[in-house]
Amino acid sequence: MEENKDFESVIREIENKIEQARIIEDETKRNKEIRRLENRLKQTLKELYSNLTPWQIVAVARNPKRPQTLDIVKALFTDFEELHGDRRFGDDSAIVSGLAMFDGIASVVIGHQKGHDTRERAYRNFGMPKPEGYRKALRIMQIAEKFKMPIFTFIDTPGAYPGMDAEERGQAEAIAVNLREMSDIKTPIIATVTGEGGSGGALAIAVADRVNILKYAVYSVISPEGCAAILYKDSSKADIAAQSLKLTSKDLLSYGLVDTIIDEPDGAAHSFPEIVFENIKHTLREQLRELSSIEVLELIKLRKEKFYKMGVYKEE
Repeated sequence: MEENKDFESVIREIENKIEQARIIEDETKRNKEIRRLENRLKQTLKELYSNLTPWQIVAVARNPKRPQTLDIVKALFTDFEELHGDRRFGDDSAIVSGLAMFDGIASVVIGHQKGHDTRERAYRNFGMPKPEGYRKALRIMQIAEKFKMPIFTFIDTPGAYPGMDAEERGQAEAIAVNLREMSDIKTPIIATVTGEGGSGGALAIAVADRVNILKYAVYSVISPEGCAAILYKDSSKADIAAQSLKLTSKDLLSYGLVDTIIDEPDGAAHSFPEIVFENIKHTLREQLRELSSIEVLELIKLRKEKFYKMGVYKEE
């Protein structure tokens, strides 16, 4: 698992040198040194990102600076009004949901929020929702259905919270109900995996007409560490498990598990968020235009067929 550490440290070292160069008093020397280091950083990023292993891509997907739901809402939507609570137990800060305008269209936005710093990550439970989070999400989706608003979901979670309190309140049931109900929601649903797509915790808000994934995001039935612990009895073999899980955007597209890969520059979304925001907006705009032209019953039929086709099996 050392390769992830080495991969990130090379980039961080150059970035630190750029920051140090900014305090050089001589303006000519300062600008020359910054240009040299920035060129070096650009070349290093190009070399590294052209040869990332699946395990390194997992590290990129987990970067705490990576844009999350609230960042995307701020960049792509207007008039966002957050809605809270599942009307049964309470609110869950790991899932953000609310009403917003997208390209002048009243919409619903739902997504995981991990948090960018230690305090926020603790408050957001590291993006791991409890049952009330999924029930809140479904409640907001049903509002969207009632008022014929499109639904945009953004996925970034290690998985649903596995704690005892979550299990006591029906974690598995809450996820299962979302999968069933989202299949029949009578309005367009567009899901985008922005970071980690972890197991049922991700799928619970990703049963959609279109499933997108950012180039350096991942989507998998289990984390590499969890897979390695089960298969090899050794979580340190996560790099081997990541290779076998086929969790990268390229693999997922080849298996028909996602519809579109949204491009990220070398350096990924956390380094160039504005570029990625534009790429996301363009994709969502085109997909919404396409889906809005489909009659609602046909939309539901196509959505179900899409998921029925997933998976590879062999009949004996």
